[in-house]
Amino acid sequence: MTPHAYLVDDDDAIRDSLGWLLESRGVPCLSYPSAEDFLAAWDPTLAGCVLLDIRMDGMSGPELFDLLCERGSTLPVIFLTGHGDVPMAVSALKQGAFDFVEKPCNDNELVNRVIEALQLDEHQRLAASDAVSVNSLTSRLTTREKQVMELVLAGTLNKVIADELQISMRTVEVHRANLFEKMGVRTAVELAQLLAGKR
Repeated sequence: MTPHAYLVDDDDAIRDSLGWLLESRGVPCLSYPSAEDFLAAWDPTLAGCVLLDIRMDGMSGPELFDLLCERGSTLPVIFLTGHGDVPMAVSALKQGAFDFVEKPCNDNELVNRVIEALQLDEHQRLAASDAVSVNSLTSRLTTREKQVMELVLAGTLNKVIADELQISMRTVEVHRANLFEKMGVRTAVELAQLLAGKR
């Protein structure tokens, strides 16, 4: 799914001007006139970030933010605030919002923060995808292969593994070869890097 900046603001002029600004910098943007409209369009596969006004008719920005968090959304949220809303925005930051920007804002600074939020979202999605693929690889290992893997990762020699698991050296070598093949690695170092999410 193409990442977008999702702009949620009940002010038509702000939606128009910020939408134009983002598109002019190559950031695809979708606009929503209310929190309720965005919530109806939201699903867990959305990629990008949310630009969210704090004060709106109907559901407020912080209320929408709370609902998104409850639903497990990982989209970075940048709050757009008026001068009097700063304490509310600071509170949202403590709850995990990406940033808040006071209106009127510096156009380039705002777009730069949006681009950083998009990069964060992409990084989080890649990390989650890597975790899923590593989990799917380890799920193919037998119980004995998992035991051998833990000892290999601890730097234990084959002879010691054989003693600990009360199996022959040859059997350890077979299990070690099988687990390396299933995990798609050639060495214990590569295995450690894969499990640490560095590959």
